[in-house]
Amino acid sequence: MTNARLHRLPEPSLPRRSARLPLARVLIEQNLVTPWQIFYALRCQSVWDTTLPDILTARGWLSEGHMRDMLARRNGMQRVDLKRTPPAPEVSDLLPPAYCLQYNVLPWAQLGGQNILVTGRPHQLDRLQASLPHTLKSAHIAVADPQDVEAHITLHRRRTLTDLAETTVPEILSCRSLAAEPRQRHLRLAFFLIALSSLCVLLPNLVLALVTLWTMLTLTAATGLRVAAFVLRLRTQVRAKTMSTPPPDFNITGSITALPAKLSASGHRTKLPQISIMVPLFRETEIASALIQRLTRLTYPRALLDVVLVLEEKDQLTRDTVARTRLPRWMRVIEVPAGSGITTKPRALNYALPFCRGDIIGIWDAEDAPAPDQLEKVAHHFAQAAPEVACIQGALDFYNPYTNWLSRCFAIEYGSWFRLILPGLLGLGFAIPLGGTTLFLKRRAIESVGAWDSHNVTEDADLGIRLARHGYRTELLDSVTYEEANCRPIAWVRQRSRWLKGYMATYLVHMRTPRTLWRELGVRQFLGFQLLFLCTISQFLMAPLLWLLWVTAFGLPSPLATTFSPPALTVISSLLLLAGISNGAVWIAAITQIDRPPLYKWTLSMVFYFPLATVAAYKGLIEMVVAPFYWDKTSHGKTTEGVAHGVTNTLTSNDNQNAA
Repeated sequence: MTNARLHRLPEPSLPRRSARLPLARVLIEQNLVTPWQIFYALRCQSVWDTTLPDILTARGWLSEGHMRDMLARRNGMQRVDLKRTPPAPEVSDLLPPAYCLQYNVLPWAQLGGQNILVTGRPHQLDRLQASLPHTLKSAHIAVADPQDVEAHITLHRRRTLTDLAETTVPEILSCRSLAAEPRQRHLRLAFFLIALSSLCVLLPNLVLALVTLWTMLTLTAATGLRVAAFVLRLRTQVRAKTMSTPPPDFNITGSITALPAKLSASGHRTKLPQISIMVPLFRETEIASALIQRLTRLTYPRALLDVVLVLEEKDQLTRDTVARTRLPRWMRVIEVPAGSGITTKPRALNYALPFCRGDIIGIWDAEDAPAPDQLEKVAHHFAQAAPEVACIQGALDFYNPYTNWLSRCFAIEYGSWFRLILPGLLGLGFAIPLGGTTLFLKRRAIESVGAWDSHNVTEDADLGIRLARHGYRTELLDSVTYEEANCRPIAWVRQRSRWLKGYMATYLVHMRTPRTLWRELGVRQFLGFQLLFLCTISQFLMAPLLWLLWVTAFGLPSPLATTFSPPALTVISSLLLLAGISNGAVWIAAITQIDRPPLYKWTLSMVFYFPLATVAAYKGLIEMVVAPFYWDKTSHGKTTEGVAHGVTNTLTSNDNQNAA
């Protein structure tokens, strides 16, 4: 037991009657704020899911220290200096560290059989007491500096927090088991390659026929899925235009004249929620200042905005860069300690999640430039959505679509996926792989499914399927985030190899128990999972055979010219032609959707773009064997648009130049 002692706050204390007076009146009587500031804060509090102290401190009208001391005196709470009297070791395990971080609370001491907790958020005392376990409902609560509470937890529970960040997902649903017994995995692969080589030597025609059949089946399935999603999306858009329903007005900028509460899907009035945004940064020295400039354009109320910059402890370059940058009060830094050896984005997100204060958790990447009103749309969408909607995915686009040929093709591909294919897949009732950014989740939902798989290098794709397995749904947000297109060939291949390796890992993990997956997803979503993942992986890996088939279809000299009969070649040629036409139609429609006419002429060059993905697929396949958790980092800020502060001006300038 420590010799910890409670320290009474210094005099003068508030009058006894102050504890019975409304907080707003006490603040005015103590000359801490003015009446008009209280009036503004009370109006905001009526429609915002936050406290009066949070609003006043977010506006800078009252310091956090003064507010904390005043609330301690008002509630008769005692003050603890954790630097002088740290918590007693025997009570450290009364609450789990993740809970302590979320509520900024810490078991401090046990005096006379009475448990004493300390918190740095006395203004959220009711919320804390409601969440405490039954055994601590009667505990005394004292006040400490919130930074001291957080620092003590991160220092003394470091190992527990890092282990938890790496193992939040059950092993049966995580690809971390791929690290076990690598020698056996390599032996199995070697045996498979030897067997396949032997078959190719002994029965070459049979192997070729089977591989070709599989390639054409997956091509047909992928083409059919693309056409179905495309047609459904177009029909939905036509129907929406005929209805001509104006979008809801939910632009809450913080002004007193624009604070209407909204009705939820159940008909109840909902308050505007607090939203935490995690922005993982790793070796991002060029982009940090531009990122902060872009996020300051957000119009969401600052009292409800919690932006967390997630840095790796060993990433000294980024830490130094951020340290030299002045952060607004609604933005803070969380450093992720080194752990078992992996350094991945999902591990960093898992570690930072307990630090977040919001009920909605969002993800943006370092190079992102979200629409200023995006968070208002997120809040409105969740308020109107059904209870099972746990995730909202926003659209992604590029602010440097004309940098070079690669960025042009990338822009066409992204336009196709986010504006046409992805909405169509949701319309078909499929579970979708999520994007790694402009992603917003209900906190309770993400915690209930185990958050992110820290060992999966495409954690977003895995998360989308895992949410569906737990009965949750994903919907799309009518808002666009602009980011920097990776437009250097080697860097593009490295990025795409990580994505495809993650697809492979996700497919292998979820297909460990096919019957369970079938039961949890249902027939429609199970088949959609096969079409999305298996066909995508197969098409990229089998692309060299498709190229030979294209050559054969055009009547050019080819090793396959004498292998297939004329009727078979006719069928193959028809399928290839259908796939090419459908791809072209989707690309052209996507350019119309993103309103970038200069890209039309580049659609024909897309046939030279996707072979890069085949190179990436084989790189990812090799890494699946030798380095399944290796995170091939994509650096940002490598173009003039990527380091520009005026993203909107950059877009306008580039579009006006028509990509000359």
